[in-house]
Amino acid sequence: MEIARRTLELEAQAVSDLAASIQPSFEETIHVLNDMKGRLVISGIGKSAIVGQKIVATLNSTGTPSIFMHAADAIHGDLGMIQHDDVVMIISKSGESPEIKMLITLIKNLGNTLIGMVGNMSSILAASSNYILNTTVSQEACPNNLAPTASTTAQMAMGDAVAVSLMELKGFTADDFAKFHPGGTLGKKLYLRVQDLSKLNEKPAVGPDSNIRQVIVEMTKKRLGLTAVTDDAAKLVGVITDGDLRRMLEKDIDIEHKKAKDIMSRQPKTIAPDALAVDALDRMRKNNITQLIVKTGEEYTGVIHLHDLIKEGLV
Repeated sequence: MEIARRTLELEAQAVSDLAASIQPSFEETIHVLNDMKGRLVISGIGKSAIVGQKIVATLNSTGTPSIFMHAADAIHGDLGMIQHDDVVMIISKSGESPEIKMLITLIKNLGNTLIGMVGNMSSILAASSNYILNTTVSQEACPNNLAPTASTTAQMAMGDAVAVSLMELKGFTADDFAKFHPGGTLGKKLYLRVQDLSKLNEKPAVGPDSNIRQVIVEMTKKRLGLTAVTDDAAKLVGVITDGDLRRMLEKDIDIEHKKAKDIMSRQPKTIAPDALAVDALDRMRKNNITQLIVKTGEEYTGVIHLHDLIKEGLV
């Protein structure tokens, strides 16, 4: 437990110390990336290469076109993936690895802008880069101060700082994010709308003067646990749930002459068809209910049920 705590504290401190390296040069780097006409090509070797792949994935999903190029493969043919308008970022703790040194020379010969994410400000990478992202750490979390631990954590965090800065500078919205994440639960939370689910359901409805038998038949037939009460123009005037029926029967009153308008709730919980499905779920949870009436303006357009959201994996 003590080893684990020490490891986390050292890595947390490494990330915290990065804040001091955010200087005007960082802002210049972000503007270069925002204004580039090509892609960001990220390269590295060893653990830094793995970090680079993660940063590429984050940037691509947040609106900055990026590709990964392994430093060792670059000097054996992959250098051809770099185009004229691309910006290259090399990630390295030491900035002195043989493959990195060779790659620096090749990049400079191509004439591309070079960004160094480096943990050694006295290195060849730092000296050769047009822009520097300083990821120096005081020590690794490894007891021998050798295995990349705090340094790779710092690189990951700096990559996130770059990605988030670019997101805000580009005005990257939740709708933009949804376009790049259409699959899985995350995507559904960002793009799935109430109308996408409600249109698949029945639309139970009775008139204000419908008798209780008609109400029960409609609710039983449509199997959604409620029915809307609408006027002749399809305007929503109320809702009757199975709970309303139970409460009415518990009062042991004569229901022979009761009408829908006598037992309906006149202020039902509703939601717009273009609202996100996840917002419907939030509203159901807050009100401790399992259905919402869907309406456009005053017009009743359908029902969304908790089961719909469960089927989509949002619960």
